[in-house]
Amino acid sequence: MSTIADLRLPAAETALATAFERAPAATFELESSVSKTRPSLWVAGVDRETADDAFVADPSVEAAELLVETDSRLLYDVTFAEETGTEILWNDLLIDGGSLLEARATDGWWQVTVRYRDRDRLCEAYDRLVDRGINADLRRVTDVTDADGRETRLTPEQQEALEAALEYGYFEIPRGVSMEELAEELGISHQALSERFRRAYETLVDAELQPASEESQLE
Repeated sequence: MSTIADLRLPAAETALATAFERAPAATFELESSVSKTRPSLWVAGVDRETADDAFVADPSVEAAELLVETDSRLLYDVTFAEETGTEILWNDLLIDGGSLLEARATDGWWQVTVRYRDRDRLCEAYDRLVDRGINADLRRVTDVTDADGRETRLTPEQQEALEAALEYGYFEIPRGVSMEELAEELGISHQALSERFRRAYETLVDAELQPASEESQLE
């Protein structure tokens, strides 16, 4: 049994507070497949000049290098100052072996999804945030049955990808392996691995919602 938690955290108390002040319409989303040493962030809802100015104004950001520009969003490689930005946030969340599944920020709030070994690890991570003075809002907690339990909704390919990611340190901060390297280990393309992760994350987050509802109705 593992535990998946959805948390809501104020940017003003965690990461990119000044960037949101300069670009309140921006959405920031962690990109998991680009760099294994620095956070890469997708920025949407603002133009390049506004995003550049927001990063420059934020004292927690040492450098922000534009990697990709599309019609709807921008991808930056971001270097944060020591003990600031997302680094300190991920340390609080992941120090006990948590795996970051998703992180995005909009309207001045971070929405993060983290997988823990059990609820005790989640409680310890939550307590660390509170002790730091962060107004953490625990929105949802889902217990997911492991593969050797009575039920799993992951496909064998998704299960293999997640197990390999844990083994090689893909979910660690900084990453122990890039998505490209992990895909090579599994003998599949980068695009195929990215799609397996996306579908697996969706399955894990939603896994217990319908069963829990059905069981409560039966009881």
